[in-house]
Amino acid sequence: MNDLFAALALAITIEGLLYAAFPEPMKKLLASILSMPAANIRAAGLTCAGAGLVLLWFIRG
Repeated sequence: MNDLFAALALAITIEGLLYAAFPEPMKKLLASILSMPAANIRAAGLTCAGAGLVLLWFIRG
């Protein structure tokens, strides 16, 4: 369970650093995401989740 919380904390930290370092590009990225169809956003999310699971499997295995 500690690993899960550590991973979540790291993800939040990385996202926060991106917003702090690149505020204008992040605003543009969010605006472009709002104009995308939900199916594309869902496909991108599932692809990232799958890639993360594969990467975790390699790291932990």
